[in-house]
Order: sequence, then structure tokens, then C-alpha cells
Amino acid sequence: MLIRIVRMTFQEDKLADFQAIFDRSKQRIRTFPGNHQLDLLRDPSQPNVRITYSLWASVDALEAYRQSELFRTTWAATKVLFAERAVAFSAEKLESVST
Repeated sequence: MLIRIVRMTFQEDKLADFQAIFDRSKQRIRTFPGNHQLDLLRDPSQPNVRITYSLWASVDALEAYRQSELFRTTWAATKVLFAERAVAFSAEKLESVST
């Protein structure tokens, strides 16, 4: 399983525009082959920051999404709303610790 985290800082007056884009695309992203989870988070100390947390079956599944028309159109509409460049990274879980 691949974890993908994308931190996006938006122009404050563009948050509603981003939310509309996310609302239009979230179900299609979530049902894209290989996607197992999609969460939208907010940074509590920076209200104009949104973070997507998604789980993918593999690197190949994420790459297939990144090459799709869905990603290209969604990302093109989203990135023009940024106040600064997005930060994205992928990780694989090594261990979970529970009580």
C-alpha cells in the first residue's frame, strides 16, 4: 500500500473554489482503480492549507491516476489557486503501533 500526501497552500479567497473542485472530483478519484482511501484535511494553524491523504494499491496505481485525464484536469484547475507551490510525497507504511 502506498500513502500519498499532498500539502497545498491556497490563496485565501480561493478556498471555496478549491472545495468546489474537490467536491466535483472526489468520488471519481476515490473510485479510480487502485485507490483505497481519500481524505481531505485542514492544517489547524493555517486555515488556507489543505492536505490530501490517499492510499493507493501500488506505485503503478498512483502513476496511472497521475497520467489520467481526471488528474490532469483536476490538477490544472487546482494549481492556479495556490498561494505557494504544493508539497507532495509518497510513503510506504513499515509498522503500526497500537496499545
